[in-house]
Amino acid sequence: MTTTLAASPLAPTYDRSAITTGIVHMGVGGFHRAHQAMYLDRLMRDGKALDWGICGVGLLPQDARMRDALTGQDFLYSLTLKHPDGHHEPAIIGSICDYRFAPEDRAGVLEVMTAATTRIVSLTVTEGGYNIDDATGTFRAEAPGAAHDAANPSEPETSFGYIVEALRLRREAGVAPFTVMSCDNLPGNGKIARTAVVSQARLSDPELADWIDANVAFPNCMVDRITPQTTPADIEEVRAELGVEDAWPVVAEPFTQWVLEDDFPAGRPPYEEVGVQMVDDVVPYELMKLRLLNASHQGLAHWGRLLGMEYAHTAAADGDIAAWVRTYLEREARPRLLPVPGIDLDEYIDTLFERFTNEAIADTLLRLAQFGPSGMPKFVLPTVRDNLAAGGPIRLGAAMCAAWSLGVLGTDENGEAIPVADDLRPFAEKQEAGDELGFIGNREIFGDLADDERFRTAYTEELAALKREGARARMRALLGSPE
Repeated sequence: MTTTLAASPLAPTYDRSAITTGIVHMGVGGFHRAHQAMYLDRLMRDGKALDWGICGVGLLPQDARMRDALTGQDFLYSLTLKHPDGHHEPAIIGSICDYRFAPEDRAGVLEVMTAATTRIVSLTVTEGGYNIDDATGTFRAEAPGAAHDAANPSEPETSFGYIVEALRLRREAGVAPFTVMSCDNLPGNGKIARTAVVSQARLSDPELADWIDANVAFPNCMVDRITPQTTPADIEEVRAELGVEDAWPVVAEPFTQWVLEDDFPAGRPPYEEVGVQMVDDVVPYELMKLRLLNASHQGLAHWGRLLGMEYAHTAAADGDIAAWVRTYLEREARPRLLPVPGIDLDEYIDTLFERFTNEAIADTLLRLAQFGPSGMPKFVLPTVRDNLAAGGPIRLGAAMCAAWSLGVLGTDENGEAIPVADDLRPFAEKQEAGDELGFIGNREIFGDLADDERFRTAYTEELAALKREGARARMRALLGSPE
């Protein structure tokens, strides 16, 4: 027999009717619910931060599903942490108190964003959702959403259009601006959010853009918790183990980290009381995470998929892939990091492999690989560039790019189909047709790297060797020589 989330013994004991919205969050998905919302729930369980409840906002048509799931269960949901030893640690999270579906309720979204009680607008809209050109760092003003919001600023459709319009309305009403807190997996995510918001504003109101740039805070942060997509099996598991009906549960690994720049002029929850690291400078921590953890994910995905693997834990447990990834981290990525206060990098790298081999998480290589077009320019290519500038080794980074290009073709080394979730196949096919720069000549992703003779040579040599020797033999060969 099943019951509701609210009637479960795991349900929050704090008075949820006393929660008021202090944070509007755009892009409510599994990660946000396993991470930022979880930290707030911890505070609320301590009797704090009830004035920092979250109002979720869905901007895309497919977000109607999240609206229906959450509103149908009073915005409660279950979060199950899956430990490597098979132990499950369930909780029911109550920090989300409202949800607005923007395509059908623009006025409602702007109303909650302009309320004086809303002091933070946070974002998890994915790495590719910022309309920023990876090669130039500039805002893509010609993107359809940006162009629409520039022409119709009072009828926004994008997250940045909504932020600009809400800030305009607050300014007109004499209400202090909210803080914009990006929680996406981007280097300098606060800086990038500032570029996106200010650039969007400048398209329709240059004076407002200047005011936003001078008066709105955009703190940087680093977020980390592996959160795979929810599956039908997860829903059944929650029903069987917890005895509750949950339309959209969340599962995640036990590990979590949040390093946040303390820049909140309008106030913030006391995050430091529940494990958030409040710091003056996030950069060393974010570089560590992006260039070690996220780059490792790309290595697992691109090598593992060529070898016919489906899950991250399978790839991480493979001796050749694990040795290759660890060598890449120690030889090419780690030497280009800044000192990270309070972090033992040897221990951090060891912890990565403990996390990657957690079978209970069952993170798919497809999920990791789909971040390739937006992630490789942020997780791997900056290390390549830094090593080129410093005269350091680049061979393993170039080989990872070559493995990626072959996986994009959609067939593994066993002749089986590889699910492809990006639109890069034409570039890989051009390469297959004899243009050795067909893939890395994609300037949206690689910028001018194809113009660099050293990178170009390493890449083309690794591509030829990979085709000739196969992925496993090539990985083993690469462990022997630094260049």
